[in-house]
Amino acid sequence: MKKLYIETLGCSKNQVDSEQMLGILDERYKLCDAAEEAEVIIVNTCSFIHDAKEESINVILDFAKLKTEGELKQLVVTGCLSQRYPEELLEEIPEIDAIIGTSNFYKVNEVLSNLDENSNSKVFMESVDLVIPENLPRILTSPGHYAYLKIAEGCDNRCTYCIIPKLRGRYRSRRIEDIIEEAKDLVELGVKELILIAQDTSRYGMDLYEGPMLPELMAQLNAIEGLKWIRVQYSYPDILDDTLLDGFFKNEKVVNYFDIPIQHASDKILKLMNRKTSKADILNIVKKIRERDSEAVIRTTCIVGFPGETESDFNELLNLVKEVKFDRLGAFTYSDEENTPAFKLPNHVDEETMVERRDSLMAMQMNISESLSYAKVGKIYEVVIEEVAEEGKIYVGRTKYDSPEIDGVVYLHTSEQLEIGSFIKVRIVDALEYDVIGEVYHEHSK
Repeated sequence: MKKLYIETLGCSKNQVDSEQMLGILDERYKLCDAAEEAEVIIVNTCSFIHDAKEESINVILDFAKLKTEGELKQLVVTGCLSQRYPEELLEEIPEIDAIIGTSNFYKVNEVLSNLDENSNSKVFMESVDLVIPENLPRILTSPGHYAYLKIAEGCDNRCTYCIIPKLRGRYRSRRIEDIIEEAKDLVELGVKELILIAQDTSRYGMDLYEGPMLPELMAQLNAIEGLKWIRVQYSYPDILDDTLLDGFFKNEKVVNYFDIPIQHASDKILKLMNRKTSKADILNIVKKIRERDSEAVIRTTCIVGFPGETESDFNELLNLVKEVKFDRLGAFTYSDEENTPAFKLPNHVDEETMVERRDSLMAMQMNISESLSYAKVGKIYEVVIEEVAEEGKIYVGRTKYDSPEIDGVVYLHTSEQLEIGSFIKVRIVDALEYDVIGEVYHEHSK
């Protein structure tokens, strides 16, 4: 069996694609931990913003060296960068043996067989709107207690700064019964937390069922025995109405964690971005969520330095963040992407100003986050144990209000032996800017 290594860059949607490629190739290849040992390397790339493109190219170049310095025979590139620049990649990095598109990654076995037969074909692309088959085998690369569950492909939102519709195609929801079947299979494997992902989860079902079906999907997932937490990511603010919010609040396994990318607060900039929402809409959604559950966590992302953003526009964003006090916030400088409408807009903001604005926004958020962290001291939370930080001393876990890999953690000081993936009660005793420190809470030690 040939030794295989897969490197996944970018988002959790890419991670699911990689896990399915691993499942498909499982019988023919032996997975290895180090790229240096591999005879076949697959790089699943990201191309969302400039930094992601740069990282993807650097990783491919590093692996290309293994053609002469290591065991590497075949280097395959898939994901968003390959979909976007197939010819350029082959020209600039001749060590690449094959390029696979975003919608036909599941044909990876055929592509590798082609290479084994010394075929001259190098680019394997099909329509970005291709419907990806169901029941693909999958090998989880996340810890066994949680898994990502992709509920749709592609995006129809057409934000002016975003290249995703060109790389991932139109919005294609999976059928509810297929999602439920996969969810049950994952729970049977020991998964306790399912994280629902798509480019836009809030629009789930609108293409297939002529109406938003996320609440119905939540209800059916909620009924699965053995499942503990259901987390929903990437909900767009323009469609989060009362019906969709009911899906969160009426299903006890769905955690009240709202991942709502607002991107900006200035109505002028939101319009230029083709975001179908306004500052008033954003404030209204936040108000509705917090009225229904004051403990609910709202996570967001913002773009600073969008073409035409003035100091006044930026101050509107700062003021909204100051007023709302988002529990989690990520800020990005605008990335100028060719073939997007924003690329052609006038009044681009210089890099130095963008970085200054991002840094001042994140400095404000750090203060907000720190005060929110300290407000948790004395409270008791259920925490899932993720890893051992220091044997016999410190574990790392997270509450239902923390998404893995992107949010803060709970540092748990204990000499007790705790099982990874177990859920335990923890009292918060101290806080940091983004994380909290806790101790095991025993009912009798109130």
